[in-house]
Amino acid sequence: MQNNKREYKTGRDDIDKIVADLAEACHSGDNVDLVEEMLTTIAKLGIENNDRGDLKLINMALKELRYASKMFTPYRNERKVVIFGSARSLKDSDEYKMAVELSELIVKNGFKVITGGGPGIMEAGNKGAGRKDSFSLNIKLPFEQKHNPYIAGDKKAISFKYFFNRKLFFLKESDATVLFPGGFGTLDEGFENLTLVQTGKSKPRPIILIEPPDSQYWSQWIDFVTGELAEGGFISRNDRSLFTHVNSVERAIDEILQFYRVYHSIRYIGDKTVIRLNYILSSGNITELNEKYGNILRSGEIALTGPLPAEQKGKEFLDLPRLVMDFNRRDYGKLYEVLRFLNTLGA
Repeated sequence: MQNNKREYKTGRDDIDKIVADLAEACHSGDNVDLVEEMLTTIAKLGIENNDRGDLKLINMALKELRYASKMFTPYRNERKVVIFGSARSLKDSDEYKMAVELSELIVKNGFKVITGGGPGIMEAGNKGAGRKDSFSLNIKLPFEQKHNPYIAGDKKAISFKYFFNRKLFFLKESDATVLFPGGFGTLDEGFENLTLVQTGKSKPRPIILIEPPDSQYWSQWIDFVTGELAEGGFISRNDRSLFTHVNSVERAIDEILQFYRVYHSIRYIGDKTVIRLNYILSSGNITELNEKYGNILRSGEIALTGPLPAEQKGKEFLDLPRLVMDFNRRDYGKLYEVLRFLNTLGA
């Protein structure tokens, strides 16, 4: 079968040779083909596009992607929680105090914390986590915002010009989402998290809506989602499983830790969905899984497996047991139910 990727060229032999030589000079690892494709894309932009505005945007976006990736690379094997909430929350507010406490406790449980780097809930998150275990993804705005004092000056305090890059790294580099009450930005992040997991564009994660016991912020939001979106047929009823509503820090921490008790991670390989586990399951557990959730499969059954060839090639968690299935890639709310059930099993 022809490898179509190798045919991604500029159309000019002289430039293609320069690109290939430059890729080899820049990268000596297994990903030289991807470096060559990126360089080819840049060359094609130069050949095809003379719009300075387009080139400036793409140039800055690529710079931001490179730098943020560099900053996160040393921490890729450490789980992280991203915390969203209002920049306007005051230091003496209940939600600010809860954000500080949540960050302190989640760090004690081996997680790091990512925030938007500004004031309010973002500041509380960095304050509770401490500089060593904090990341800040700030956005450059004409009227706000600077990195808060608990992360300012740290190498893990990253600034973005473009929201789309910032939002990419919020999700790409985190394993759980905690949303405190907030404004348009908080709701935007919340809906984007839900959209991306609902469509399978982001790996499954705990999405926690947290508010003080006397607050109705998320309760009223849930009423809208249930009464208007679910009842109106705009989302599946099972999509309600994508998030969890809590009124205490302790419950939020428990939800995050429980989500990864048995479930470890997920990988899509061709038409197969591979779920990696922290513990081996019994044959009885597998039978029960198939009885309860076989309706989310396109064909076959949920089965135990070893690492698939693509995972072996990338040396991806080779010591972990796995489940493999032909998931329909549609019922992600039900997939969350599968993961929650898995987390009641095992050791």
